[in-house]
Amino acid sequence: MPEDFAESAIVQTSCGKVRGYVFRGVSIYKGMPYGAPTGGENRFLPPRPPKPWTGVREAVDYGETAPQAPGGLSVGGPPNKRTEMGEDCLVLNVWTPSPDAGRRPVLVWLHGGGFEAGSGSNMLYDGANLARRGDVVAVTINHRLGVFGHCALADAMGDEFAGSANTGFLDIVAALEWVRDNIEAFGGDPGNVTIYGQSGGGRKVSIAMAAKAARGLFHKGIVQSGSHIRLLTRDQANELTDRLLKALDIRRGDVATLRALSWQDIRRANRDVQGQTNRRFSPTIDETVFDAHPWDPAAPAISADIPMMIGTCRTELSNQLGTADETNFSLTEAQMAERLARFVPAEDVPALVKTFRAENPAVSPSEIFFKITTARGYWLDSLIQTEAKARQGRAPVWSYRLMWKTPVEGGRRITPHSLDLPFVHDNVSKARHMVGPPTAETEAMANAMSETWLAFARTGDPNNPAIPEWAPYDLERRPVMLFDTPCEVRDDPHRAERIAIQAYPTQQIGRVLHRQTLNAG
Repeated sequence: MPEDFAESAIVQTSCGKVRGYVFRGVSIYKGMPYGAPTGGENRFLPPRPPKPWTGVREAVDYGETAPQAPGGLSVGGPPNKRTEMGEDCLVLNVWTPSPDAGRRPVLVWLHGGGFEAGSGSNMLYDGANLARRGDVVAVTINHRLGVFGHCALADAMGDEFAGSANTGFLDIVAALEWVRDNIEAFGGDPGNVTIYGQSGGGRKVSIAMAAKAARGLFHKGIVQSGSHIRLLTRDQANELTDRLLKALDIRRGDVATLRALSWQDIRRANRDVQGQTNRRFSPTIDETVFDAHPWDPAAPAISADIPMMIGTCRTELSNQLGTADETNFSLTEAQMAERLARFVPAEDVPALVKTFRAENPAVSPSEIFFKITTARGYWLDSLIQTEAKARQGRAPVWSYRLMWKTPVEGGRRITPHSLDLPFVHDNVSKARHMVGPPTAETEAMANAMSETWLAFARTGDPNNPAIPEWAPYDLERRPVMLFDTPCEVRDDPHRAERIAIQAYPTQQIGRVLHRQTLNAG
């Protein structure tokens, strides 16, 4: 063990004793199982408890990452190191100031990557700085993804597979049950648990708010760039399953063959199905785990008393659309209009451009393109979710937008998707590729955002000395925290843009561009 590291205290969990390591005052326990391996007879079934062990289990390395398409989202550990993929992936990691009787607030991070990629082992999610800064216990988890976590097999393979369309979410529930049963031994308070996540992680928080299975397992929720309004229907999920079985040349009812395949073969078939349908295996209304959409037509009653924070980055899609097509960074006026017509009706483009230009008169066509496309997707869905929670009127909801512009790549990405990650986790030093080298500005952003997330985890109120006074969202004032240097709270910022974009329905109902008739003011 390197000289900067020391052995941690041994902790007794419900399955056995674990020993991690201590680094700069934080005790770290990695790769602890909260469920049994998910291959073979356990494939596509709800998670089962891990097998207890005797002696002391060394918890010093990240466990396996869930099977998924290879890519940057599965990276974990130090830069350029990848964790192994495999079906023994129901593992979690804990960072704590001390495994004592401290009963500290607990933050459980749900990783991004939609419902088909990602890993709780990613270096940006390292919880040491949050634990050290805020005297909290931080947890990250891995769980099943894509076809392994969301393949609806009940109609094709029998009642044994009821719930198979949502087993990846049931893994999250099992991890939260582990936290409830074990986190006190690591210095955490099982009665003060905040779940939070970005992108796909925000989507997981969104659906957890509507899940009977998760009731009582968490007490606050933060949705970062991932408001999930609707689920797949049973028919949509069954279509994906039928295509998968066809790609694998497996007939309905042939469970043995499906279980005998390697996960690599199933992953390849998953890729083919996604290419055919442009649809992904994801949480589904299956009448077992979910019996309705989580945020349509209203906020879920089951979580009415749970406080929330919900927000987005100003130009989320400068990440995805910019990466997919470099020419999106150098659009002409004509090209901008042509490409916007893929997201809204062509006849609406001139008026939308005029509205967004009114507040941004000097910006490039590319920046207008990224702002409108981001508003059409991420921002609109966050507005739908935030307003639904505010309308419910039981627990407060706070609204934010990240406005700080990254200097990397000459600033062309502006405020892209995922830019919040190094600031929220206080991991700027691990994210030079996202925010540039540490500066007074990045230090101020990390201080403002991490202290705000920590304050919310402690009390359910994000107010703290690092930010201006911030009121919960309501449908009259509409106060929003704009995270920047300096931070600012404004009532109904970008009002004209909001009204324009709220004339459209969520994109989560499918490829729908049309306006709605509604009073969005």
